[in-house]
Amino acid sequence: MSTKKIDSAVKSEVRIAVTRVASDLFFESAQSAADIKSAVADALASGKPLILTDVRGHEIIVPADKIGYVEVGDAASRRVGFGAA
Repeated sequence: MSTKKIDSAVKSEVRIAVTRVASDLFFESAQSAADIKSAVADALASGKPLILTDVRGHEIIVPADKIGYVEVGDAASRRVGFGAA
C-alpha cells in the first residue's frame, strides 16, 4: 500500500466573493496564482465573465460586474495528527 502524497495537481486555492450572494465560491485550481490573477484582471478590465477551472475540470464562471473580491493563495498541505505544526 502506497502512502504517497499527490499534490502536483493542486496549485492554488481560490475564494471568490460574488456581490449580493451570502456565501463565497471556494475551490482548488490547477492553475498558478499568477494565471488566476491575470484572468481576474482581464475580466475586470474587459467586463467579460471570469472563467476559471477547478482541479476536477469543472468551469466556474462569474460575471465581471458581480465580483466582490478574489482571494488567491498556494494550496496548503493538509496535516494530520497531534504533532502537526
